[in-house]
Amino acid sequence: MASTATYLQKRGELETYFDRTAAEAWAKLTSDAPVSGIRATVRAGRDAMRETLLSWLPDEMSGLTLLDAGCGAGQLAVEAARRGAHVIAVDLSKTLVELARDRAAELPMSGSIEFHVGDAFDPFLGKVDYIVAMDSVIHYGAEDITDILAGFAARANRSICFTFAPRTPALTAMHTVGKLFPKSDRSPAIQPISEDGLRRRIETHNGLEGWAAPRTRRVKSGFYISQAMELTAP
Repeated sequence: MASTATYLQKRGELETYFDRTAAEAWAKLTSDAPVSGIRATVRAGRDAMRETLLSWLPDEMSGLTLLDAGCGAGQLAVEAARRGAHVIAVDLSKTLVELARDRAAELPMSGSIEFHVGDAFDPFLGKVDYIVAMDSVIHYGAEDITDILAGFAARANRSICFTFAPRTPALTAMHTVGKLFPKSDRSPAIQPISEDGLRRRIETHNGLEGWAAPRTRRVKSGFYISQAMELTAP
């Protein structure tokens, strides 16, 4: 599991940003409330990405467990619970977890959701069948991401579905421009990563030996660009 200085620093930045700075905007983005044109494209992109990750999970999940690492407002957790899964939904942001819990309480589901505030690597969370990390590791560099995936691999019995920020000209440009804004006006920077480079790291990481990456899909919607990858257990 990643415990490097860069991982710990970035984790602290993300907790502060999503728990305080962006909590209200994130609550609106993940609702049905009207949003600006740019945010509407981000919402559409996130919806498409969520559907992609859910399509890589079984339609029937009764008796199965899923860790939603970085659950945000809980939309993916709810959909997995509707399929019958027992979902452990974790996020660094107390504000977002409380929002997710309140929303989930009003929705019918055949499974269940157990919400936690904290790091997805807290030991008490235990082993699960599936792990999903949607847009929750896009702020980390390739080395930290592969360490994170190795930590997930030690706890997932079947598969890990995650997203990363692909290194494209457009995303690299946005990343560079974002650095020009005053620090107080910036969200935590994403880290564009080469898919080929990430695959090489996964293939050579001791903690990921035997894990395969059979599926990947890129989603682009306006300002939203993210790439899903599935890792399956040996």
